Amino acid sequence: MNVPAEELPVVGEAARQVIREAKAAGVYRFAGGINAAMPPQRVDGDGTLSQGTYPQTKDFDGGFCVLRLPSREAAELWAAKIAKACRCAQELREFFDDPES
Repeated sequence: MNVPAEELPVVGEAARQVIREAKAAGVYRFAGGINAAMPPQRVDGDGTLSQGTYPQTKDFDGGFCVLRLPSREAAELWAAKIAKACRCAQELREFFDDPES
């Protein structure tokens, strides 16, 4: 996301408008931002703590949004709306529900 600081409020409002639209459509589940002030930390299976993150995600920032949608095509349309609002590319992933959660 390469947006001048003075344009961030406009981008933020555009993103919130897409979230409001998703809520009105009944597809919104949750969304949030990454707290850049809190550095990432890894916790290994044995409980060992390490500063940092996986090399492939070292540049991850911003946030995420989870929507419940009927098809991949619908997900692509919503991702395009979010990308337009945020003025940057979005990564689209499919999330599977755990039947016991």
